Amino acid sequence: MLKILDCTLRDGGYYTNWDFSADVVDAYIDAMNQLPIDYLEVGYRNNPSEEYLGKFGYSPISVLKHIKEKCSKKIVVMLNEKNTTPHDLPALLTPITGLADMVRLAIDPSNFDRALILAQAVKDMGFEVGFNTMYMSKWHEYDGFLNKLNQLDGIADLFCMVDSFGGVTPREVKEIFQKVKSMTSCPIGFHGHNNLQLGLINTLAAIECGVDYVDATILGMGRGAGNLNMELLLTYLNKQGLDVDFNVLGEVITAFMPLYEEHKWGTNLPYMIAGANSIPQKEVMSWVVNRAYSFNSIVRAVENKKNKVKDNARYPMLKSNTAAKVLIVGGGNSSVEHFDAIEEFILANPDMPIVFVTARHASLYKSVPNRKIYCLIGNEAKRMKKNLSEEDYHGICLLSPYPRVMGTEVPSFAEDTTFELPAISFTSYYKDSCTAVALQACIELSATEVFVVGYDGYKGEILSEKEMVLSNENKVLFEEFMKSNKAILNSLTPSLYKNLNIKSIYQFL
Repeated sequence: MLKILDCTLRDGGYYTNWDFSADVVDAYIDAMNQLPIDYLEVGYRNNPSEEYLGKFGYSPISVLKHIKEKCSKKIVVMLNEKNTTPHDLPALLTPITGLADMVRLAIDPSNFDRALILAQAVKDMGFEVGFNTMYMSKWHEYDGFLNKLNQLDGIADLFCMVDSFGGVTPREVKEIFQKVKSMTSCPIGFHGHNNLQLGLINTLAAIECGVDYVDATILGMGRGAGNLNMELLLTYLNKQGLDVDFNVLGEVITAFMPLYEEHKWGTNLPYMIAGANSIPQKEVMSWVVNRAYSFNSIVRAVENKKNKVKDNARYPMLKSNTAAKVLIVGGGNSSVEHFDAIEEFILANPDMPIVFVTARHASLYKSVPNRKIYCLIGNEAKRMKKNLSEEDYHGICLLSPYPRVMGTEVPSFAEDTTFELPAISFTSYYKDSCTAVALQACIELSATEVFVVGYDGYKGEILSEKEMVLSNENKVLFEEFMKSNKAILNSLTPSLYKNLNIKSIYQFL
């Protein structure tokens, strides 16, 4: 009989750092008790880490006891095989004996032999053992892997086929299942990701084949593009005769809806391309949740990975005349409010190049005769095409050093006047930042005085995630520049960046 495993807290934790409020967890457990779900995978058991992981990243004894007291279903925890050895098991698993029923191992097929040893040790401790074997769409690239599956017999209670990239098709599910079934008598499961929105049809294909277990999560919450929605699976199975209390299902969806509104997991174009080309979700997810990157830049980065190139373009190295003074123009409103004064200052310094961190206000400066340098990072090529016509473009474009994390996009009218920096020498942080490129340009120009306008900072007690990221980025880069460089860094317009020397544009007029 088909068993259903819900892994919302474990897989969904990639969006919350494995922190869920007590109210959400209690609502979840209460609903799971009343729904036709057999196993709850509630989190990881991990060795201590340098990074922050919330409670379900470690699944402490107290947390598991609380769940065990309230939960009538079997409880599962997961171990990452890549950083867990049999030597770690007494500390990780002995304290939770009687609290967890199954331990699933997240396994890279290349480590299958090592995983068998770990699995046997887990089995000897009295737990059911599941193999969550990743990268299903690329198993054919692991020489001899499938032929080893007969070694699971007597050790594993579940071999779960994991579509890590969210790119397999129903036909491939059936073909791979038949191969797995021919090699082992172990129960077989399927865990799908939803990059190509094939989570449901792939799971139904697996059920049709005769899998013993299927995974799903509430609202599809899970790493990257997410998983098959549990509510969708239960609705379909209800049509086939499974008894489902839809009031209870609706209540648990309501409990998780605020998290969905906050994190907006689910598929999008970068995840679709990643899924179709078996590109890991981890890196794509970090790009997607970083709101400083445009979809175009993320797609370009994914395409570069698909094509196995470091970057999609190269340009000549910057060779520029020196300049004692340089003006950097940021995107803040002060560069507009005080433009008349800024223009007067620029015209009084005809040998002073202007470096645009962003093209947001570049059209204001189009008639200024000074040399112009436009920094192209992330979404800036698109912004430049929007705010500056080919006729108004006079200057050069500047890129960060090759290879660029997000690939390269340059407006067609600037192709012949685009250069890249040889290195970002003054810092090891935020090298793909427009501010880092602008400050490095000042170093390349041998500037002794650097003026900035339009670096206003962000007002208010509550900043958006993007505002916090950019504020910290700029703060660090200003400090690093001033520590490693003799150039004086002055803001000529009001700024909340306390590590800038604040002067008034008007004192120079």
